[in-house]
Amino acid sequence: MASGPITSWQIDGKTLKTVRNFIFLGSKITADDSNMCNHTFVFSFVQLERQLIMQNEMRERQMAMQIAWSREFLKYFGTFFGITAVSLTAGAIKGKKPVLIFPMVPLGFVLAYQYDMGYGTLIHRMKGEAENILETEKSKLQLPKGMITFESLEKARREQSKFFIDK
Repeated sequence: MASGPITSWQIDGKTLKTVRNFIFLGSKITADDSNMCNHTFVFSFVQLERQLIMQNEMRERQMAMQIAWSREFLKYFGTFFGITAVSLTAGAIKGKKPVLIFPMVPLGFVLAYQYDMGYGTLIHRMKGEAENILETEKSKLQLPKGMITFESLEKARREQSKFFIDK
């Protein structure tokens, strides 16, 4: 049992120092040696950090699945495109109808997109564009009627519970 206050925590091989004064979400949190404010704050901080890491891990896995799906689709679509290109070209030459080659244009765009998604730089370009939108076009990202608040949720909950009680 520790005789004095805990001034640091060892978590996942990292040492986290406790704090005496901290401003968190606009509220000043102070702690002296006799209370557990530091411990609660550190626990909350570690819990929040783990949640953020978990969310990022899930996002990375979803992105990896999307890229893997695109690569797998490219294999099948590439085969389809190759067979179609040979068939349509042979038909256009044999029947002297160059219009038969026209379907290869949109199919070529789909093939190029899938290749870019699976093996190219599409993800990096999308990330750059998303960062640009976040920096310069913030107004397009706002929710209708603003952010959801606790009061608006409670109001909706009360109205919904009245609806079910009245029935």
